Amino acid sequence: MSRIPRSQEHLKTGFTAEAVSAARFRAFAARAEADGLPNLADRWRRLAAEKDELAVTQLTAAGRVRGDATDVAAAISNERYENDVLYAKMIGEVDAETADVLRSVVETQRAHLAQLEEMRRDFQASRGDVAAAPAA
Repeated sequence: MSRIPRSQEHLKTGFTAEAVSAARFRAFAARAEADGLPNLADRWRRLAAEKDELAVTQLTAAGRVRGDATDVAAAISNERYENDVLYAKMIGEVDAETADVLRSVVETQRAHLAQLEEMRRDFQASRGDVAAAPAA
């Protein structure tokens, strides 16, 4: 038997499905753009944005978007888990080429973690909103 209510399970499953579809559609858009099909790419991006909205709706309904420092802390926790546990385990179980891809992901994830930690510091030091992030 599950430890969480069925409604929460379904919202989590729905969120994951929509988020994955959105990412897939953005990948299809990038490929269409590279193939010289900008209109097709635009249509993929619009569908991806709609999928993102569906994912956000379900995440919010599940009570996983709480606001302010709570969301920042949750994001930091998730990034640490991905870097220290999830990807580390996967890297140890795959071929060298795939491991290289995953190591590259971890490097980018480390930068994300640094940005999130900076966001938390800025938010804790502010009396409202944080300063805009520098351009990448």
